[in-house]
Amino acid sequence: MPIESVVLVKLCIVAALCALLAVPATAEATRKRPRVKTMRLSATAYCLSGKTRSGEHARVGTVAADPRVLPIGTVLRIHPHRALYTVLDTGSGLKGRELDIYMPSCRKARAFGRRTVRVEIVRGPSLR
Repeated sequence: MPIESVVLVKLCIVAALCALLAVPATAEATRKRPRVKTMRLSATAYCLSGKTRSGEHARVGTVAADPRVLPIGTVLRIHPHRALYTVLDTGSGLKGRELDIYMPSCRKARAFGRRTVRVEIVRGPSLR
């Protein structure tokens, strides 16, 4: 076999290997992850039962928020609890980045106090 053919075969092998190595990096770089919106809010707890602004009764998993920040129907994950909550109420005194979390126990609501929580928006408000 002439030397030119051997060099050409080696160049083809090197080019093929470079193409194989470049494909995963390119695919990884172009893969898009869904962007999760998170925010920090000042949270307090409440234990008053009754109807919410959405017309449903307050229950575990109910939160109240300023509708300009989190519209009614928004589904949230509140960290560090990681449980799912739904904005079903507006709260009379909530302005801006404030959140009220419903708890059936008034003792637990008082113990919760006021704290800053990280909120992950799982799903926007659903159409009703």
